[in-house]
Amino acid sequence: MIVRRSLVTLALLLTGCASAPDRRPPTIEVATPGTYASTAVPGWSAATNPADWWSGFDDTVLDSLVSEALGNNMDIRAAAARVDAAAAAARITRADQWPQLSAGGRAQKSESKIIGFPIPGGGDVLTVRSEQFGVSLDMSWEIDLWGRIRKGEEAALAELGASWADLAAARMSIAAQTAKAYFALIEAERQVAFADTSVASVARTVDQVRHRYEQGVRSSLDLRIALTILANVEALRVRRLQQRATAARQLEILMGRYPAAEVATRGTMPDMTGPVPGGLPSELLIRRPDLVAAERRYAASESRVSQARRAFFPRITLTGSAGTTSNDLNDLVDLDFGVWNIAAGLVQPIFQGGRLRANLSQSHARADLSLAAYVQALLVAFNEVEQALTAEALLAERERHVAEATRQSRAAYRLAQREYEAGLTDYIAVLETQRSAIAASSELITVQRERLDARINLHLALGGGFDIESQWNDFLLEMTSADGGAK
Repeated sequence: MIVRRSLVTLALLLTGCASAPDRRPPTIEVATPGTYASTAVPGWSAATNPADWWSGFDDTVLDSLVSEALGNNMDIRAAAARVDAAAAAARITRADQWPQLSAGGRAQKSESKIIGFPIPGGGDVLTVRSEQFGVSLDMSWEIDLWGRIRKGEEAALAELGASWADLAAARMSIAAQTAKAYFALIEAERQVAFADTSVASVARTVDQVRHRYEQGVRSSLDLRIALTILANVEALRVRRLQQRATAARQLEILMGRYPAAEVATRGTMPDMTGPVPGGLPSELLIRRPDLVAAERRYAASESRVSQARRAFFPRITLTGSAGTTSNDLNDLVDLDFGVWNIAAGLVQPIFQGGRLRANLSQSHARADLSLAAYVQALLVAFNEVEQALTAEALLAERERHVAEATRQSRAAYRLAQREYEAGLTDYIAVLETQRSAIAASSELITVQRERLDARINLHLALGGGFDIESQWNDFLLEMTSADGGAK
């Protein structure tokens, strides 16, 4: 029985989806270029931006963390609940097209007193008792002659598609946030390790300066400067420890864990290898779930306009009832006591105080609002892709410069130390080169993480391997298999 109900529900939903508004992006005034204005990406194909794009970083720890986040994140669960609510609303709307049947039963027992009609030997009061039993099957049906109910169903199905696309967007966003938080944690761990190394290095320098001061070779100024640097580096290490704890807790929240700052990483950032995803601007219309959601909401608003316009037309309803009624409970199954009625009604709205026209105007305004929201979402999408493509190229160049600055500053620091020990330069030169080496090394770690974030942003901006057709079909099968029936 459950299997049969599920098959019926599946058939109804598939039929309903066929009557949903077609996916046609609305006409907008913004000109869409044939290619992106930023760096061109030759040889791109959909395979370079798969649904599990994070696996391209070749980090099994990241893979497991993203999988956990997709299963436990509360934002995703909330989005899934909104999809369930929209699916139920679509089923409710579809039910209006079918006859409504209900069964009823009644039992009545009464007693009345009649005064003024004496009966010989019976006193002055007549007592009358009666019993009435009945069962009935009632039916009502509004004939959707003008398609008003059908348009409401189309709108509900489009809204269901928007909620489903919102869920897909939420899953992609959480995957991206998890990957970014993971790389931020790795960066924090590397910064802590570098801070430990810096503290040890500066401590050795302090020992050298103190030894030279105690020998009377250098003044106390050098020693105080060295101690100041050591205190600053130790303070920086404490700040790095705090950043690591914050990053770990943020990652744990995304995965639905208690924020205990106990999550572990691989310890090293992945190399930036593999092709850069790209594609054409027009592909964003079907690859980004947020644009799919905006288009579906616009389609729903257009259906609501048609529904409001059809509310001006007359409504035709059929009602009927059949059953049995008797004074004896045993006679309820006897067809000789059967009763029935059937009626048809026609209602034409004439005057409702302007309600229908106001409802139509409101529907038009909401359609304009949905169109503006769609255009805005499209412009934001284009901007995100252009920004990500630009960042992909500029951050790579920036990393080259920072890496060179790191090499030169470390070499300068080693040279300044040797000259200081030989008495050829003062401690200010050592101080400046040491500061430059620490800053450049720390920035190199940061820019490497920023490049990973930029790659994540590009995957996200391009839709993250979103495939509307296959994923929508998978969603329908999953939803109908979990449905308990079409009651």
